[in-house]
Amino acid sequence: MKPKVTMIAWNQNDSYVVTAVNNHLLKVWNSCTGQLLHDLVGHADEVFVLETHPFDSRIMLSAGHDGNIFIWDITKGTKTKHYFNMIEGQGHGAVFDCKFSPDGQHFACTDSHGHLLIFGFGCSRPYEKIPDQMFFHTDYRPLIRDSNNYVLDEQTQQAPHLMPPPFLVDVDGNPHPTKYQRLVPGRENCADEHLIPQLGYVATSDGEVVEQVIGQQTIDQDEQGLEPSILDGMIRQLQLEQDQRTGADQESASSAPQNGEGTPRRG
Repeated sequence: MKPKVTMIAWNQNDSYVVTAVNNHLLKVWNSCTGQLLHDLVGHADEVFVLETHPFDSRIMLSAGHDGNIFIWDITKGTKTKHYFNMIEGQGHGAVFDCKFSPDGQHFACTDSHGHLLIFGFGCSRPYEKIPDQMFFHTDYRPLIRDSNNYVLDEQTQQAPHLMPPPFLVDVDGNPHPTKYQRLVPGRENCADEHLIPQLGYVATSDGEVVEQVIGQQTIDQDEQGLEPSILDGMIRQLQLEQDQRTGADQESASSAPQNGEGTPRRG
């Protein structure tokens, strides 16, 4: 296997550099001389997460696709703590990201199964309201490029940053209750009926038909044949009003006299 660096991180005071290599080793280097100081052995798959402690220059956290989370003392080249993300009935979950809290007493990780893992000191009661699995329904939606090479959401043909706030779903795509939907920025003050997503079957770019959250529509609205999306209706109405104003402005501009000619005079 040709060695390849998958991730790199400096420690808190920049005296050391840690690199993750695709042979599952972590290497600790002196940042001034470039000397290799330690090989950190423990991971069994590629590592894409290296996170330094916010104020202790000795501590570095690593996590990878093998489900292992290590806390290292990089000055000694030793393991301080080890966690394994085992999921009952599903094997291990690959760890995709980790971050320390500002005080260094906690760190949080997210994994491939939509879990948020919080490690630290104290009681876990404040975190009990968080669902076991959290994804945005747009997380795995395919993207396309338009004729100007801009990126668009394949389903809605909109730029991703202009789309409405996404819904929270579990690993199977089932929407969470409305009390959790309000945790999404932009949905804090929405009425309950606007927090109920509409599920439908959508064909992907590969031709596979999958169930996805495709909009927001209540059963009553669907039965009465009303506007399928209140948000879409408001956008269309605003666009119509803007088009009318633009047309009126152009009319008045074209009928206005040019260079003072045709100015009416009093008899």
